[in-house]
Amino acid sequence: MVDTGSANRRDDRTPVLAVAGIGKSYAEGKQRRTVLADIGFEVARGECVALVGQSGSGKSTLLNLLAGIDKPDTGDVEIMGRSIAAMGEPELTLLRREHIGFIYQFFNLIPTLTVAENLALPLELNRIPSAVRRQRIGDWLAKVGLDGREGAFPDELSGGEQQRVAIARAIIHEPALVLADEPTGNLDGRTGNVVLQLLAHLFRDQGRTLILVTHSRAVSEVADRILALDNGRLTHDTEALSW
Repeated sequence: MVDTGSANRRDDRTPVLAVAGIGKSYAEGKQRRTVLADIGFEVARGECVALVGQSGSGKSTLLNLLAGIDKPDTGDVEIMGRSIAAMGEPELTLLRREHIGFIYQFFNLIPTLTVAENLALPLELNRIPSAVRRQRIGDWLAKVGLDGREGAFPDELSGGEQQRVAIARAIIHEPALVLADEPTGNLDGRTGNVVLQLLAHLFRDQGRTLILVTHSRAVSEVADRILALDNGRLTHDTEALSW
């Protein structure tokens, strides 16, 4: 008899994200510039990790590698136990569509679509039935404090409201991993703090795994762990409270 309980426990212990020895360099004229060197770490289910570092430290490059948008020169990235090194673009596209959510600094909402239509996109791509789509959209608008705004267009919303929609869009299809690139970087301090607290609350409530790229110490303080990059190398990996 198969011990399904044991199988589930093993699945629960599998890191959502495992990075092993990845490196990346780019050609600059006749030379090559190393952007990342021998980066390795794991992120557990439900963990929020802040990725910090100065401009040019390699944060954005690392985020692109984690998403499979770019490929490392060395090493590998595993998402939910699956190596993405050998995946072709169709398989990577499907992986991102089903298991990864994205939150951007500049919201990236489609301006010609309403709030509800923006939220429906990832659900439609994943072939979620229309009745379920309507229910989820209503539920998520309530969670981010935008009840009744489903018919509004992005330019009718404030920056903070647009980022709330972007957060809901990133989680509405229930991905295992969400990658956020400076999610409060385009907001004023007060609005950014409101959005930050909402983001932290939603991820802890949902048990989603979040990688948060930031320059802000205030943003990093909501994380469980801090990963610090300096000149393409991981220099610090610690619990947030001791950072």
